[in-house]
Amino acid sequence: MNILVIGDIVGRPGRRAVKALLPAVQQQYQIDFVIANAENASGGRGLTGDVMEELLFMGIDVLTMGNHVWDNKDILRFIDDEPRLVRPLNYPGPCPGQGYHVYTAGFNTRIAVINASGRVFLPPLDCPFIAVDDALADIKDQADIIIVDFHAEATSEKVAFGYYFDGRVQAVLGTHTHIQTSDERILPQGTAYITDLGMTGPYESVLGMKKEQVLQKFLTGRPVRLEVAGGKVQLEGVVLTLDDDSHQVGKIMRISKILSE
Repeated sequence: MNILVIGDIVGRPGRRAVKALLPAVQQQYQIDFVIANAENASGGRGLTGDVMEELLFMGIDVLTMGNHVWDNKDILRFIDDEPRLVRPLNYPGPCPGQGYHVYTAGFNTRIAVINASGRVFLPPLDCPFIAVDDALADIKDQADIIIVDFHAEATSEKVAFGYYFDGRVQAVLGTHTHIQTSDERILPQGTAYITDLGMTGPYESVLGMKKEQVLQKFLTGRPVRLEVAGGKVQLEGVVLTLDDDSHQVGKIMRISKILSE
């Protein structure tokens, strides 16, 4: 089985990249299941119902979120009713939506997708380590494959998270920083890991935003309204290759595709 996990989709350019590049990637790598982070998919912040439907129609099976999950209030209209959407499970107390879900793909292979948010340089949510521990206890024998999108800022927190769950899940894949890292590997106990999947969106930008506006913010130290950049776009992520019988990851391959204007 081959699973494609796509890094943070940013705005309309990110959606254009998915529409243009995903079919070829699916064909080239014989993809069976697609996961993508969509917390920036609507105008660079949050997710609307229309954009969610657009991405699912393009062939994405599951959408994960992150710290911008509540930025577009439209999400409250549908997050409780859409099983193909998961948000960080470590929000405290009663919370709309779900932090994980189990799906079926291929020859009745059960794939659990878990979303968790880090706490270093991000809002102080419940402990993601304990929250995912609890989720694994709940899932138990319900899933053959477990993929975790760990949406976090600090590389140290991400690496520690990967080692903590090594051997207990098939993959720990970092999102949020929008910069693809080159540390993809299979950890000692068999878990596939990368610190950050990268970004699907404007290639010539600062994390998806117009570079001139970001430079103004840095140079002046004053608030600047940031807008999603234009121009050529990219699609980044990883392809996981798993054994059909043991469900162990045999390979994690980093991909980065660029579409010219």
